[in-house]
Parts: sequence; structure tokens; C-alpha cells
Amino acid sequence: MLTFDQVHFYYKKGQPVLEDISFTINAGEFVAIVGANGSGKSTIAKLMDGLLLPRKGSIQFKGLDTANPAELSEIHQQIGFVFQNPEDQFITTTVMDEVLFGLENIRVPREEMHSRLEHALQAVHMEDYLDAMPHQLSGGQKQRVAIAAIVAMRPQVIIFDEATSMLDPQGRQQVLAIMQELHRQGLTIIQITHHMEEVLSAERLLLLHQGRLEFDGDPLAFFETMPVADYQLQLPFAVRIHALLHSVAPPTADWKGIIRSQWSTN
Repeated sequence: MLTFDQVHFYYKKGQPVLEDISFTINAGEFVAIVGANGSGKSTIAKLMDGLLLPRKGSIQFKGLDTANPAELSEIHQQIGFVFQNPEDQFITTTVMDEVLFGLENIRVPREEMHSRLEHALQAVHMEDYLDAMPHQLSGGQKQRVAIAAIVAMRPQVIIFDEATSMLDPQGRQQVLAIMQELHRQGLTIIQITHHMEEVLSAERLLLLHQGRLEFDGDPLAFFETMPVADYQLQLPFAVRIHALLHSVAPPTADWKGIIRSQWSTN
């Protein structure tokens, strides 16, 4: 459905950010994209949505090419984008207006707007904040409103670009739960993240390293077979515990002590 074909990209000539990237994300997948800082994660997210265009190669969504201006507006309607900082997306004065603004932009009939507004806010558990202003909301609530504004436009794909990185643990869990529920409803979810714990919820993992695609496959296979530390990444807590518990022979293993020692370093 979403295909990168030998994509190259740079901001400054002679300093490549992405080199020869090829992959396809199919409808209904939940894909996590990881990599160290500067590996090209956010760049690849913006290329997916046509916010950036490849210097070489092509990016297509359901046969529509991001390099074709006539097709780009259709791509933008079908691929939603949730940014790292929810305030970067908040441009109106109330929760209701924020969701309606996007619907007006894609010319949804006025008689249909209310039902879309109600459904989107229920999907992110913000229906009781219809008239709330941005400064009255927590970071997690703002991010949920940003997601609602995207959900209301009924895209087929939603890209979450480090969407939980500025949230407290409770806010992170709320957003992750929403992502899982949207995926269960059939949406394609693409999550850019540096939180390795979150990767375990995905069906597929893409690893970017120095502008190249180094791994494409099952997240557990990645943690079991790849030298994670070489890519400046950490094993998730659950994976570390699993490995440690299996490295010592029961029943003499002090499994409680192992968990405590790892918890203190997590």
C-alpha cells in the first residue's frame, strides 16, 4: 500500500540522510520505526506523507505518487500525521474547533461534521472536554485532541512521529492504548519511537542506521538476533528480564533479585 522504491534524500547536497531505502507497508499493519538520533526516522515519516519529497526514487501510496502535485492532496487526506509536540498542531481556541478545523479543510458536509466530531473525541476519551481551551489541558490530553483531529478525517494510515516522547508515563500509556485500539479497528499505524518498550506492541520493526535500512522484521527477532547496543538502542525491560531468567538454571535462580536489579537500572 505504501511503497518506498530506492529512495534517497538529503537536506544538503553531499550529506545524505537516507540512501537506497526500499520497503512496503501493507494495509492494516502496525509498524515501528527505530534508530539512533540522526538516523533519518523523522525524515522518513515526512517523506511518507509527502511533507518532503525524495531526491531520487519514488514513494507511492495506493498507486498515488507523492512527487505528483495533483495526487498529493489525496495522499494528505489518507495519511494522518501526529507530531512530537501536540502544541505544534493546536491552532484553534477550543477542542471542538480543533477537530472541526480539519474537517472544514477537507470539505466535509456540515451535516456530517457533528457525528465525526463526536466519534473522534470518544475514540480518544476526550468527549467531556468539548469546550476546553488548550491551556486547560495536560500534555497527554493535548496529544489526544491532536489524534482526534486526525481520526475525524478518517485516514487509512496514521503516522505517530515520537508522539509519546514529551508525555509523562500516564500520558504515554493513554496514547499507546489509543494507537492499539485504532489498529484493532483496521487502521495502519506507523510509529516512530525511541522508547524500546513501545516497540513490543508493533507487528513489524524497521531499523534505520546511518541512513540505511538495517533490519525489517519481527520485533522479537530483532531483539534476539541483532546487536542492539551497536545501534545506540536499549533492550526493553521485559526482554532483559526474559534473557536473564533464562540464563540461570532454576530452582536456584534468585528471580526476584534479578528483577529488582534490572528495575533499578531501567
